[in-house]
Amino acid sequence: MCKGRLFVKKVLFFLTSLFSFSGTTFADGGPKPWQLGFRPPATTTMEEVVRFHDSFINPIIIAIAVFVIALMVYIIIRFSEKNNPKPTKTTHNTTLEVLWTAIPTIILIIIAIPAFKLLYYSHYNPNTEMTIKAIGNQWYWSYEYPDHGIAFDSNMLCGTKEECDEMSKETGKKHVRLLDVDEPLVLPVNKKIKVISTATDVIHSFSVSAFGIKIDGVPGRAQDTWFEILNEGTYYGQCSELCGMLHGFMPVMVKAVSESEFDNWVQNKKAAAKKNEEIKKVEIIK
Repeated sequence: MCKGRLFVKKVLFFLTSLFSFSGTTFADGGPKPWQLGFRPPATTTMEEVVRFHDSFINPIIIAIAVFVIALMVYIIIRFSEKNNPKPTKTTHNTTLEVLWTAIPTIILIIIAIPAFKLLYYSHYNPNTEMTIKAIGNQWYWSYEYPDHGIAFDSNMLCGTKEECDEMSKETGKKHVRLLDVDEPLVLPVNKKIKVISTATDVIHSFSVSAFGIKIDGVPGRAQDTWFEILNEGTYYGQCSELCGMLHGFMPVMVKAVSESEFDNWVQNKKAAAKKNEEIKKVEIIK
């Protein structure tokens, strides 16, 4: 009985989620069980994507679906054996053929115009205020801040629930399985940021869904895009190009902070790097 109720609840939740235009997530940008739809937009680019989807594409999809279902119901009733005992022998209808070719073509053109505008907006680099570089490796990310002289590797922390629970007990902080990393990508909010993506071995793809970006990292090539983060918080992404055995263990974790907090992080990172260099020099002398 309990299992039956649980199943009914899940079905109802699925149906209500299915008809909601924008998906919801944890406040920190992490995943949520049974989540459907887009994550809340965290950048100006993703805001445009959600607006295009919810205000333009969804009404067209719903209108077409309603029209097709209504047409099928009409045909089932109108041309049933009871209402149409003697079937017609029509082989073709030129007017209908022109209409069902022309109307979908017009609909696609109507969709294509704003879609190309959005595509241009998401790839056109305005006057960006800082640059980062995301380098894909098997199977971790390396990040560089050319404007600040900072570079580091980012590796996944825990791959199983047991590992995450154990790590959460040790650190006193909840860790998200397959998404949390030891060194997140720290970025300031309200700044136009250019990201350059490349790779050292095979093709990877730097992707953060809440930012509305997905850019392939190809060995020997550099591709770029841009974004402007609107709200502070933690946002997750993953490598979105099959890159080998541990492809699913290449998360992207972005920590969006205020400009002052970012400046403090930069200073601390530089101080730590300088200290490590001094330690290495001492070890070499010894």
